[in-house]
Amino acid sequence: MAAKPESFRILAPVAFHQKLSRRALIKLGGAAGGLMIVGAACGSDDDDGGDGGTTGTSGGGDSGAPQASGDWSRVINKAGGTLVMYTWGEYNDPELIGDQAAEALDVTMNVSYYVSNEDLVTKLSSSNGASGYDVVVPTGPFIPQMIEKDLLEKFDKSLLPNIVNVDPLYLGRDWDPGNEYSVCKDWGSTGWFWDSSVIDKDIATWQDFMDVTMNEASGNVSWLDSPNNVTGPYFWANGINWTTEETADLDACEDYLVNQVASHIKAFDSYPSTALAEGAFALSMAWNGDARQAYVRIEEAGGDPSVWKWGLGAPATELWMDNYCIAKGAPNAEAAHAWINWLLIPEISIQDLNYHGYNSGMKNMPQLIEELLPDLVNGDMIFFDDAQVEAMQTGAVNTAQDRVVEIYDKVKAAAAG
Repeated sequence: MAAKPESFRILAPVAFHQKLSRRALIKLGGAAGGLMIVGAACGSDDDDGGDGGTTGTSGGGDSGAPQASGDWSRVINKAGGTLVMYTWGEYNDPELIGDQAAEALDVTMNVSYYVSNEDLVTKLSSSNGASGYDVVVPTGPFIPQMIEKDLLEKFDKSLLPNIVNVDPLYLGRDWDPGNEYSVCKDWGSTGWFWDSSVIDKDIATWQDFMDVTMNEASGNVSWLDSPNNVTGPYFWANGINWTTEETADLDACEDYLVNQVASHIKAFDSYPSTALAEGAFALSMAWNGDARQAYVRIEEAGGDPSVWKWGLGAPATELWMDNYCIAKGAPNAEAAHAWINWLLIPEISIQDLNYHGYNSGMKNMPQLIEELLPDLVNGDMIFFDDAQVEAMQTGAVNTAQDRVVEIYDKVKAAAAG
């Protein structure tokens, strides 16, 4: 159903004043140089990026698209050449990395994908500044270590005037207080997506999700392919923060997941929307944006999207935030700045939001949705109310991380067996 912009509460600040995580926070090793990821508590900063010295033209980037009213920066810098981006799967509107980028920026884009922050950091660490990537999209807590290891280029803020369009809530995080290396791409959460014509049961909590995994959806369910997302449901269902370091909590989690749940899991899939459309699963753990995309893919594949239901994790679930950065040694840093700056134009940001299904962090989001996407579908899968955000937990890498990875490996082995 269409969203109701006037009722949006974009983010409850109290829930954001914690450590932020992404789809998984896993201890780095191997080629990554043994980096330890330390979650940083969020801060605030008044630096809005400025707009001094920027050259370019004003406009919306797509003359045929509606523009939001109000005082917005819309500077576009023509760049030219090829722009290489390394990012999460299915994470940008194909038009924005295709024809629209070519028309607006004179840039040809080459995009490849990773499934975890660990893959990204390993690739950049092993390349010694010669990865060939221009734009990368790490999760917040990974950024300080990436800066320390000299894996990122500092922004030329004169080339990012549109950063003033970002809601201050998403600027000045402790991982990069002055936004010298990063700017918010979007943030989201985790829940489940199921076929109600196959599973005749409401799934309201993580315990429900695990119960259905072991019963109605046995052999027909996917879980996210990351350690913290595999262990998270057990902890959330039992009123335990998923960052627990208590040995008893971890032992109980392992026993339950390995000996009771694992054998019922068909696959571990971090992007199940395509497989869902192909009929591979009746139930999937999913990030909210990918679940929203599943509705479209199911319909395109000739299925009936009306029988599919989405549930945000409860009584608690995760919160993550991703960021645009420029890789060290970027071959086309000028184009990287130009593309990031272009994505910070409200019309372009909202176009991308409508594709990937995550809150993109623009100022005055209710106004933008009302003006640019008045018929937004499944807006409740993008924008969460205060009570939902209050129940979200950000992740951290701590002394339990090796144990979490060990549990994850054992669950996957038991599922395969």
